[in-house]
Amino acid sequence: MSRFRWLTAGESHGPGLTMIVEGMPAGVILDEDIIQADLARRQGGYGRGARQAIEHDHAFLRSGVRHGRTMGSPIGMTLDNRDFQNANWQVRMAVEAIEQEVERVTLLRPGHADLAGTQKYGFDDVRPILERSSARETAARVAVGAIARALIREIGIEVHSHTVQLGEIRANVPDHIDWAAVDASPMRVADKAIEQAMIDEVDRTREGLDTVGGVFEVRATGVPFGLGSHVHWDRKLDGLLAQAIMSINAVKAVDIGDGVAGAAKRGSQVQDVIMPASAWERRTWEHMSNHAGGLEAGMTNGEDIVIRGFLKPISTVPQRMPTADLLTGEETMSFYERSDTAVVPAGGVVGEAMVAIVLADAVLQKFGGDHVDEIRRNFESFVATVGPRERP
Repeated sequence: MSRFRWLTAGESHGPGLTMIVEGMPAGVILDEDIIQADLARRQGGYGRGARQAIEHDHAFLRSGVRHGRTMGSPIGMTLDNRDFQNANWQVRMAVEAIEQEVERVTLLRPGHADLAGTQKYGFDDVRPILERSSARETAARVAVGAIARALIREIGIEVHSHTVQLGEIRANVPDHIDWAAVDASPMRVADKAIEQAMIDEVDRTREGLDTVGGVFEVRATGVPFGLGSHVHWDRKLDGLLAQAIMSINAVKAVDIGDGVAGAAKRGSQVQDVIMPASAWERRTWEHMSNHAGGLEAGMTNGEDIVIRGFLKPISTVPQRMPTADLLTGEETMSFYERSDTAVVPAGGVVGEAMVAIVLADAVLQKFGGDHVDEIRRNFESFVATVGPRERP
């Protein structure tokens, strides 16, 4: 059974990030420009911090691609951290042993991996924990997600995202979203009427030396029936997607379809009525609504996948917070390096990558083959079987 497998390595201020992707079939169009487009989208969005002015992310393809197409072998990528060129970081994050003493970070930051990580791994310095737990790693995910996107696009699946809430400001989501306009928006919001209010909220938050959270929504269109499975808990696609979104830094809740709002309704209000063949317009088997977010019993049901990630305000606030010292346990104030004010627009791009990765794996399990042409044939053969079981 084919699988989409991937690994990332690297630290926030180390030499760079490394990505390995296995399972991509041969013949898929792929080059660095395709990956670069998504990396640039991740670095955008109103509310980002100074790090984005330093880094100009570019993933270099090192293996698995020849003449602009995948070869079926593992794909290797590297992404340099320009910030590492600073002499201080070359000492602090040196790979080789060094003779000079490096100042330890012992002031624990609330809301971070600092305390749990140092206790788990036995460190007397927070640096080894904060470097890997940093959201810098999401750049690697976006690069991998671009590869996954190239694969699922071969059978017509597209993945997009937009901001639906910043702080207490909620967008009114239109029935039809102009995705090009969303990407052109500094807040990546489809509701132009509240865009400036979101920008103003970011400005007020920055002036108050604080951070603000929000909600992004990811939508996958063109998704066929039957990805995922109902037979075991770890094959249910909604569970896999929820885990993928939940794994993104600062995400503390996940919502699929009506999700939380649906929990307050009657069952009759959240049913997606199956329409008769005489009413089908877009494809075989259609629903009158999509309260389930495209997923029923762990499987795709032909409708768009709709999933949301709820981002807490990031914990790296531009003011020192009460905490304790790692070495002594005594009361002190946390340290501050730098941070974003709002990451919701960028969070949506990371969410797209994670959804694309999960869907790529599901596509390979359902339609897998060694060449993309074989996957297309398998997909088309399956699609031909979808419909009423007793056809005239």
